Amino acid sequence: MIDLKQLRQNPEIFEKAVREKQLTLDISHILEIDAKQQELARSVQAIREERNARTSGVKGKPTDEQIAKGKELRERLEKEEAALRAVEEELKEWLYKIPNPPASDVPVGKDESGNVEVRKSGTIPTFPFIPKPHEEVALGVDGVDFERAVKMAGRRAYMLKNDLVLLEQAILRFALDYKIEKGFTPMTVPWMVNEEAMWGTGYFPWGKEDHYSTQDGQALIGTAEVALTAYYQGEILEEKDLPIKMVGISPCFRREVGSYGKDTKGFVRVHQFNKVEQVVLTIADEDETRIWHEKMLGYSEEILQQLGLAYRVLLMCTGDMGAGQRKKYDIETWFPSQNAYRETHSASYFNDFQARRLNMRYRSKDGSIKYVYTLNNTVAATPRLLAAILENYQQEDGSIKVPQVLEKYMGKSIIQPHSI
Repeated sequence: MIDLKQLRQNPEIFEKAVREKQLTLDISHILEIDAKQQELARSVQAIREERNARTSGVKGKPTDEQIAKGKELRERLEKEEAALRAVEEELKEWLYKIPNPPASDVPVGKDESGNVEVRKSGTIPTFPFIPKPHEEVALGVDGVDFERAVKMAGRRAYMLKNDLVLLEQAILRFALDYKIEKGFTPMTVPWMVNEEAMWGTGYFPWGKEDHYSTQDGQALIGTAEVALTAYYQGEILEEKDLPIKMVGISPCFRREVGSYGKDTKGFVRVHQFNKVEQVVLTIADEDETRIWHEKMLGYSEEILQQLGLAYRVLLMCTGDMGAGQRKKYDIETWFPSQNAYRETHSASYFNDFQARRLNMRYRSKDGSIKYVYTLNNTVAATPRLLAAILENYQQEDGSIKVPQVLEKYMGKSIIQPHSI
């Protein structure tokens, strides 16, 4: 949620954000509702003051006229308070729809064509044979079953088997251990959360259609970011305890609305996956936040470097970033069978956008109360990262080399092809 005072003083900032993020929203309409809310608030306050003044001036038994006037004021107050509550709720709903203005160095663009490549890293592998797509590599080592999974769970379902189960767990454990070494607190999270947490982190209203909902009014998370960011919801922290660094590991669920016909083979785009996610809560200083943003991006890059995977970093343009994000990087990892980079990581910061929605604050050193600033970033998401490893480490005989940093988790250096 944005700062209402800033909206009143500088509506053009948010009108610009709406345009640049390719959204449709009438800021002037929201300001009209805000003006109505302020008018009703003044009316309610005036009635309360008049009633209090009349009550304090009454001595002895009130007259019939005083009783009648008191009843009239009470009825007026009840009516105005009800109207005020309705307008406040309406205003809140509209404020939830206002996007976070992008940072000044975010490129303006309509879609992914406006993203800017920041750098490339790693060596793209060459093969003395035509590299296979990851799903064929996985089938070759009897590491996945698509047919039976789809039969029981529908499209985009998969079941890992044998050594690929171990390899996926090795990736996740390696990522988790790495973050623990960096001073992050490891956490598991609820897989179902109240909608308040989804609204608070900005996944609702914009991403509501892409999340699964339960009959009990909860939602399945699409990332551990939701629970980690909302962990201190409604609390006041102390500046001395910031930054707070958390790393969560969890299954994630997404409906993949709008992806019909895309990545129908393999397990690059699926409804259920696993992820290690990093979240940082820091002080209300964008310079400090930007330092952390680069640092967290660097952590994800180091994961890929240790895995020996080539990748590139993209700075996302205004039209290809989330409504709540102030600045976002994507990391795309090389997939040999596609001769292309594919997204495996995202790193974003929000300033106080999420914290305002979650009412998450801290007491600064001077005693003032401020909203914390929030950041998040993917550490490792499988099976997409698993797919990248399968493609980059495949061998001509159908075997798969295990990345050196994962050998200690696997207990082997190569996964042999399945012999029928």
